[in-house]
Amino acid sequence: MAISKVERLMNLVIALLSTRQFLTAERIRDSVAGYEESASDEAFSRMFERDKNELRDLGIPLEVGQVSRYSTVEGYRINRDAYELPDIDLTDEEAAAVAVAVQMWESPELAAAAEGALLKLRAAGVHVETDAAVASVPAVPARTRGSEPVLGKLLAAIDAGQAVRFEHRGAVNAPYLMRDVEPWGVVTRHGRWYLVGHDRGRDATRSFRLSRIGDDITAYGPVNAVRKPEGVDLRTIVDRVTSTAPVSGTATVWVAEGRGRELRRLGKVAGQRGVGARVGTVLEVPVRSWDWVARLITGLGADALVLEPEELRADVIARLRSVRAHTEVAL
Repeated sequence: MAISKVERLMNLVIALLSTRQFLTAERIRDSVAGYEESASDEAFSRMFERDKNELRDLGIPLEVGQVSRYSTVEGYRINRDAYELPDIDLTDEEAAAVAVAVQMWESPELAAAAEGALLKLRAAGVHVETDAAVASVPAVPARTRGSEPVLGKLLAAIDAGQAVRFEHRGAVNAPYLMRDVEPWGVVTRHGRWYLVGHDRGRDATRSFRLSRIGDDITAYGPVNAVRKPEGVDLRTIVDRVTSTAPVSGTATVWVAEGRGRELRRLGKVAGQRGVGARVGTVLEVPVRSWDWVARLITGLGADALVLEPEELRADVIARLRSVRAHTEVAL
């Protein structure tokens, strides 16, 4: 049975984490499950090159060095010190909470796969450090649960060089909208997965959090038609979107009573006001990303109303009309 790209990447990470020595590409090909399917040396070279770039895009510290002092052949390993988290001091209550969380998201499948990969490495003659080698591979955090099927389908499309269609929502309480994307790659940041690519509908580069993408993903179009443009750094794109930006303005928003918890947390109360028959609060909300605030307000529907600025009001109205146009309403 063919091994998926996700499983092959996981096997590669396990191999490079589990030894202090540098492994040559040929050693990796012989000992890491998934590469034996390469039809030729050239096919393996292309596959391995893509996988190395994938690991770097995911933020995994891949090192290159000589396999021995007497050889000029280069090998690869993962710097465990840079990969692992530093020591964290927790109170008794925090430690108990973490212990409960670990029980919830430990993956038996991952542990079994890790043990199998390590056995194959030992059989190939690779020195494997036994001190918590398997434990070095982190379990899947709870907030990424549900993203695994999505990740596999997207990586398959990226590998094939095909465009994808999927439903995505900009916020947890926002409706799903259909997206048509040329996928370039997947990046992790702060434990979350992001797809980066060219959104054909908006004719712009966009990133999409995988946990907000629907499971129904359709790859279409000719194979090898989509590739990441030269010089594009996926991590920089995600960092720019997710990093805390300076405040660029203020939005005045009316929020219905008991609604809009996120807006209330961000904003400052400027007064009380009724809209129609409903009472609510007027908030002054500092804005770092106008697109993000527009998505948040759109997700509240009739529970929020932009008072100022006019540009944000028009943007939200346009988004609501788009949602209405893509939603079947039963009469």
